[in-house]
Formats: sequence, structure tokens, C-alpha cells
Amino acid sequence: MNMTMEFSGEILFWRGPAPWYFVTVPAEESRDLKAISGMVTYGWGVIPVSVRLGKSVWTTSLFPKDGRYLVPIKASVRQAERVEEGDQVTIRLEIG
Repeated sequence: MNMTMEFSGEILFWRGPAPWYFVTVPAEESRDLKAISGMVTYGWGVIPVSVRLGKSVWTTSLFPKDGRYLVPIKASVRQAERVEEGDQVTIRLEIG
């Protein structure tokens, strides 16, 4: 099961117990991910992915939230790509 998707979204800051930055996967792409999640998740509904933002590529897990998925954006990526909260970015996901 291999799937690739690309979308744009805003970098959001989540002020939880462990603060983090995310981009929300749009509704349509989230539905596609939900449809395959049973085949690719390793628990709690999280989905392992390879992410590309600009020239940066890393592996992480998508987190389900309110019927959508969140892509965590690492500090090193934000620094390398010179992006911050509120910026619109294009994300490419590779699943599987």
C-alpha cells in the first residue's frame, strides 16, 4: 500500500503539554487517509509517513484530531525552511 498526496496548509502552534507545530491535512485528503488507516496504522490511529516541505524530508506520524489528521513540523525543519506559525506551506506525504 503506497499513497502520495500533496496539499497546502497553514502552520499552527498547539499549546499542549508538549507544545508543537502542525499543518492540518485538508478534509478530502483526511478522508482518504482514514480509508486506508486500518492497513497502515500502528496503533492509536497514528499513520507513519515520510514528509517533504521544501527541501526538507523526514519521517513522522500523522495524528488524528477531530476527523482530520495533523502533520507535526519539527523545529529543525522550520528553521531550515525559514517558516513559522501562520505561514502557508506545501506538504507532500508518502504513506506506506
